[in-house]
Amino acid sequence: MEVPFLYEIVIIFLLSIVVTIVCNRLKLPATVGFLLTGVLCGPSLLGIVSNREAIDQVADIGVAMLLFTIGMELSGDALNRLKRPVFLGGSLQIGLTVLAVMGLALLEGVTYQKGIFWGCLVALSSSAIVLRILQERGTTNTPTGRLSLAILVFQDIMVAPMLLSVPLLAGTLELSLENAFFSVLWVVLALGGVLLFAHFGLDRLMEAVMRTRTREILLLTTLGLCMGMALLTSALGLSLSLGAFLAGLLLARSQYSMSVISGILPYRDVFMSLFFISVGMMLNVDFFAHHFFDIILSTCLFVLIKALLALPAVLIQGYPLRAAIITALSLAQVGEFSFVLAASGLAAGLFDMTAYQNFLAVSVLTMMLTPGLIAIAPRLADLLTGWRNKKQLENEENTGEESSLEDHLIIVGFGISGKHLAHVAHESGIAYTILEMNPETVHRYHDKEPITHGDATQPVVLEHLGVEKARVLAIIISDPAAVRAITIEARRLNPNLYIVARTRFVTEVAPLRRLGANDVIAEEFETSIEVFSRVLTQYLIPRQDIDAFAARIRQMNYRMIRRMSNAVDPLDEVVSRLPDMGVQAMRLGADSPLCGQPLAQSGLRPRYGVTVVAIHRQGEIEASPGPQTRFEADDIVYLFGKTDKLYAVKPLFSGPLKESGVPARSAAAS
Repeated sequence: MEVPFLYEIVIIFLLSIVVTIVCNRLKLPATVGFLLTGVLCGPSLLGIVSNREAIDQVADIGVAMLLFTIGMELSGDALNRLKRPVFLGGSLQIGLTVLAVMGLALLEGVTYQKGIFWGCLVALSSSAIVLRILQERGTTNTPTGRLSLAILVFQDIMVAPMLLSVPLLAGTLELSLENAFFSVLWVVLALGGVLLFAHFGLDRLMEAVMRTRTREILLLTTLGLCMGMALLTSALGLSLSLGAFLAGLLLARSQYSMSVISGILPYRDVFMSLFFISVGMMLNVDFFAHHFFDIILSTCLFVLIKALLALPAVLIQGYPLRAAIITALSLAQVGEFSFVLAASGLAAGLFDMTAYQNFLAVSVLTMMLTPGLIAIAPRLADLLTGWRNKKQLENEENTGEESSLEDHLIIVGFGISGKHLAHVAHESGIAYTILEMNPETVHRYHDKEPITHGDATQPVVLEHLGVEKARVLAIIISDPAAVRAITIEARRLNPNLYIVARTRFVTEVAPLRRLGANDVIAEEFETSIEVFSRVLTQYLIPRQDIDAFAARIRQMNYRMIRRMSNAVDPLDEVVSRLPDMGVQAMRLGADSPLCGQPLAQSGLRPRYGVTVVAIHRQGEIEASPGPQTRFEADDIVYLFGKTDKLYAVKPLFSGPLKESGVPARSAAAS
């Protein structure tokens, strides 16, 4: 039995493996490898694929699945925060692009109808490529990632009106108020029915599916809801991906969302690979060779113009110039729905075949350039905003403005972790200031917290926060490039500053330590500790043993990181020779047997193996206390010793256990 389409798919997959491996050796993203695979398989080179329309249809499923998973990753609170960027930022980006392109077309003597059509083609960006790269880089939840997602979602919403306007712009259809009214009515009724199902039937359906305990049923239900919603929006004249995105948002409310998303990810990746390959097939190599210089020039102008027109859409929302530049460069490519729009325009006579081929060549090139543009965007933004920072610094020096805080804490990022840290600092009487790049968050907490809007990667912003006089800088944001840039600038401005940075992966810890961070908290590492702690708790392992396990693993992990970071600091060399040692602070409880005892009779060193290096009492610190120094309630005692010994001595400072089994007063450790 012969299946020609299956034969072509197998050849494409085998060729993509080879091309992607070569790209990986050249440190190029897998996305570029898939695009190059499409160019090789296309009709202008090897001509392997004869039924490209079938592959295009399969590729559309990949785009829909990508938007489905993006929708599932958005919580209700995150979606609520995206309302303003979606409608304000998205409408401004599309509106400015269409008006600017139409103006250029009129200057060239082209009719305004064709100018509007070309503006629609240019305004759309690639959701598939941008969101895939942002996911791979772990920057989907950064401010620039959320801004890019918001504008892309609005572009998907506008695909249907753009397609409906093609016959009108071509003069082949007269707009009927009655038809428009019924079209809008059908859309409202259909979406209303979907919302009713989501409110009353979706949870019951998912609960019934999960009770079967069958992965196959769960996967079929997920695919059915995703593709069903996509087909519904497609029948209403909207895009497939928009329907899949809405389905993801609905399923995100379910308590079984993590089980749903884990099952669909492998299928999404396969279909997405076919999408990138199908885009590469569109490039006509012969046409590209004959018009090489014109296409290169057009591509450069396209990227420049589109990036410049996207800047106001971000700046008007109150974000700094650096975030606007990164977002604009991320969206500086042609979108996948532009191909559908271009095919409709070609059939309607809005442009000829030569212009169509030129558009396809520019489109494929901009998509291939997107991974590189997103990678260099942070560095390019720093370079372009450098002159502005110098000017601001000069103005501040002239006015003499500087922070009045001293020995304070600077919190960069006011998400969940930032809020918890600010709350603890407030309760502990620690002076602190907060820096947040999201203007909506700043406005919401302006009267409640000492919060400031700004970009911490800019030296002038850190100086305004008094980084030279601060004791600790906590970087709690999810943008890896920004974390590195902030660490470099903060260490340069204050060599004595204690920098605590958050990152996602353990592999990023050593580079950040080399850049100057004192402590780097890796989310995946700390999550692993929390997981085994809870598992051991269910097996009734004593809490002290669990804490000792956690401390030992932390010591092993960060000792390995110190070796990876190749530190040259003499103090780090000393610490590396004492891998199991540490300093810990203990608050002395009123019921502790140590109260009133002199240090010589406490037995801390011979019995417990720890040494008292200092005592903090009533605002004063006594370093290296003598043997006759007596302990008093509420003393903060600084102990030096092995990690397991420090954990073992905790109950002694808390005091005897009450009948309820709860310590009379918990020890506080730093």
